[in-house]
Amino acid sequence: MLVVEDEPLTAFDNESRLESAGYEVVGTRDNFSDALADLEKNEVDLVLADIRLSGERTGIDLAREAKARGVPVLFCTGMPPEECSSLAVGSLVKPYTDRQLMAALKAVDLLLQGEEPKKLPKGMTLYAPSAA
Repeated sequence: MLVVEDEPLTAFDNESRLESAGYEVVGTRDNFSDALADLEKNEVDLVLADIRLSGERTGIDLAREAKARGVPVLFCTGMPPEECSSLAVGSLVKPYTDRQLMAALKAVDLLLQGEEPKKLPKGMTLYAPSAA
């Protein structure tokens, strides 16, 4: 998994949460260029991305690159724009708890396996699996 978040505390918390839950985090980045480099050199199963990043490029730009490589994206952001639905498998609205994040990841896993999650955590929206 690749974590892309411009807020250092949130990025650190997400990385710690994910690793504690058994996920392998290949990188934690705050900007488009570094995240794109990670996408190019690592096997990434999912990108967990904020919309706002350091620098001029955004999480939307990164999602386009990830989608072109067949890598699904879950946006974790304050206000997901409408275009998220064409670029990501879902979005989780900030702020969220550890439990909400883990439930969101489980829902994404089910969706990518072709199953319909029975219940979504508060603040999560899933989009069509073809968006991945």
